Amino acid sequence: MRTSIRNAAEAEKLASAKDRKGFALVEVIVAMVLLAVAVSSLAALVYSVSRSGLAATGNAYRNGVLMHEVNRLEGIPYDSIHVGMSSVTVTSGKYPHTRVVTVTEPSVNLVKSVRVVITPANKVFKPDTAAFIRTKARTSKVLCTDCPQG
Repeated sequence: MRTSIRNAAEAEKLASAKDRKGFALVEVIVAMVLLAVAVSSLAALVYSVSRSGLAATGNAYRNGVLMHEVNRLEGIPYDSIHVGMSSVTVTSGKYPHTRVVTVTEPSVNLVKSVRVVITPANKVFKPDTAAFIRTKARTSKVLCTDCPQG
């Protein structure tokens, strides 16, 4: 019987394919290294996004508390705003913080300067300040006929 080179090469391929069962250890290690590199880069991205989300949430709560206090102080009558400093610490709720309101009166019975400082209990968030000026409304006496101003 005559054996050709072609048949010998095919027979050798079949013999080597039968000897190899499963993956080689090197292939598994390479696959695990590639997977580890991909997962670690994604983990860094997820960590960065979660920190940004936490900071955005804290800023939203701080701005809400600050605007609530400013709107409250702008909505009450001028004479009801007392000169001095008041501090309130909120420990319950979603946003524990300290609120300090300072009122000064540069022009007596005419102008009040108000400053509101919100300091979060969580040191990850930054404090914020709002300042505004309240003036006493001048009333016109258009319908008053016997008033000295006219």
